[in-house]
Amino acid sequence: MANESGITAYSVKTKTKNVPIIDPVIDIKSGRYIASGKDSAGNKLSAIMSKASAEGHIEKGNAKKGTGWS
Repeated sequence: MANESGITAYSVKTKTKNVPIIDPVIDIKSGRYIASGKDSAGNKLSAIMSKASAEGHIEKGNAKKGTGWS
């Protein structure tokens, strides 16, 4: 789900894999860590990840904390 530059996701609209999410925000919903944002064309993207992966991206500055964090 992630590469060295940040978080990537599958784009349902364009049917392409590993599309970088621009300015991702990680929310916690029902115990799941969900990164959401947009791609370079403005299409919405979301990616579900583990707690460790989510915390790692926040520590590196690749993403911001959204709702659900305590």
